[in-house]
Amino acid sequence: MRYRLKKILIAPALFILAALGLYSRQPAPLDPQTFAALYDTPAPAPQGSRQVYHLGHSLVGRDMPAMLAQLAGAGHGYASQLGWGATLRSHWEPDVPVKGFEAENAHAAYRDPDEALASGTYDALVLTEMVEIADAIRYHDTPTYLHRWAAKGQEAGMVVYLYETWHQLNDPAGWRVRLDRDRTLYWEDAVLRPALARSDPLRPIYVIPGGSVMAALSRALETGGAVGPLAQHGDLFKDDIHFNDYGAYLMALTHYAVLYQRDPTGLPHTLQRADGTPADDPGPAAARLMQKIVWQVVSQDPMTGVPEG
Repeated sequence: MRYRLKKILIAPALFILAALGLYSRQPAPLDPQTFAALYDTPAPAPQGSRQVYHLGHSLVGRDMPAMLAQLAGAGHGYASQLGWGATLRSHWEPDVPVKGFEAENAHAAYRDPDEALASGTYDALVLTEMVEIADAIRYHDTPTYLHRWAAKGQEAGMVVYLYETWHQLNDPAGWRVRLDRDRTLYWEDAVLRPALARSDPLRPIYVIPGGSVMAALSRALETGGAVGPLAQHGDLFKDDIHFNDYGAYLMALTHYAVLYQRDPTGLPHTLQRADGTPADDPGPAAARLMQKIVWQVVSQDPMTGVPEG
């Protein structure tokens, strides 16, 4: 009698939770041991220049991939589809609009993602999710859509990466507090582990640790003092979330280090924006610091797929 009563009470409760988006019949996340073991082996080493497809929003932007192409040199190619705060779900579902589609994709590097992945042109797929990441997980089913895009890319022979981003500078919990917390809480435990649990065969989705690099540079400036135009992490931004040219350069270095598995030390710092205009130059001292921080973070994080050291 007690068991039957329990079932009667639980069933409507689960129905209500599902309606509110708080419960879904999803596979259990990949267990921590299997998840960690998945990154014991580095990602395949790139053979020559890479062809990269970026799927995301304004924290990818037009300028950062253009800077990455300049850092990588001749032969590097890229295309993208972007939106305003676009979710992986909106990029996937034809009846869910990608906000800001016309404005964000009015450039020569735009290419439809389905066409791009089917073309066989690209060997790396870089995905990211909207900000706020907690809301994306709760309301837009990030693990499911990460799995779908990753599987589609992997079936096309691409290595798949998840670009870890950040949140508002004025977040009440504290900007760096959240960066230090969110990588495990959201990006790994609430996104990657559930997404990978759906994979068959099980293949890694590597991480481009943008938020982690931002946090490390913030700590370096706090302890070591200003370097060139950078006195604190706010100097990487043009508003409360979007990077300026310095932040775009930092993220381009991070993408370069992961995608090419190379130390970015010594790379140029006088670059152009996507429209061909000169980007703000951080100068040699700040560029060296950013390059050093990027390699420290990337080479010590097994989830980047970069061999240690």
